[in-house]
Amino acid sequence: MTKLLIIGAGLLGSSLAHMAREDMQTSFTYNFHSAEIEGCRSYRCDIFDCPELIFSLRPDYVVLTATLTDVDKCESDRKSTWQINALGPKRVASACHKASSKLIYVSTDYVFDGKKGNYSESDATSPVNYYAESKLAGEHYVQEACPDSLILRPSVLYGWNPTRLNFATWIISELSQGRMINVLTDQYNSPTYASDMAGIILRLKDETGLFHASGRERINRYSFALKIAETFDLDSSLIRSVTSDALSWKARRPQDSSLNVSKLSRIVSPMNVSEGLKHMVSEKETR
Repeated sequence: MTKLLIIGAGLLGSSLAHMAREDMQTSFTYNFHSAEIEGCRSYRCDIFDCPELIFSLRPDYVVLTATLTDVDKCESDRKSTWQINALGPKRVASACHKASSKLIYVSTDYVFDGKKGNYSESDATSPVNYYAESKLAGEHYVQEACPDSLILRPSVLYGWNPTRLNFATWIISELSQGRMINVLTDQYNSPTYASDMAGIILRLKDETGLFHASGRERINRYSFALKIAETFDLDSSLIRSVTSDALSWKARRPQDSSLNVSKLSRIVSPMNVSEGLKHMVSEKETR
């Protein structure tokens, strides 16, 4: 049976493990939050210890989802950020090359400066914060060490995750408790339903190069929040529209990092927001 190792059991990693376990011998790593998924083997493993695990398991595919994603924390703790987001992928890529394992690396839409949006794979990257700089460096290290690797860029991953809130589950949590929230009208992305991206990974696993693997819809955070409220029958009047100058962020964010998925769509059609949220409702009913 084909062997799959997923490095990082967060939102995307756990979604992928659940989807792949029927057809692949699936293992995954976790670090801070213990995780068990029926039908999968789990290993507590720091990203820097993963090369030893790769040499031991000799997986056919390695999917690297583990990353430090707190953008403001990345700005203030640059040493840890570079270690995890840049040097970590470099070590994993080197191990994959030596073990003849196909590496699939999950990057980010934040590698762009956000000045125009609808970015294609051929557009020039220009990070505006240290998180994005470190992730872009990770891309370069992976390409250098594993020329046959696959690099995927999602945007605003969302879905059910028992250990950590994401944008969608934060909206659901806050509105369910009757709390007023501020949401941006001037930040645009291409929200990516985690289970949909897990399916995209499995469909693209034998491809090489770079793909934008986000949802296919460009939308601002405020409109996305309204759709979440409508889908889950929550009070949208609790959502206040604000602009980014009202927030005191430590790190800059790209204003429009939406992604063009034309290349991806020639192989598989990613979900739009309404489709993703509809599937999220269905997942909730089966949990």
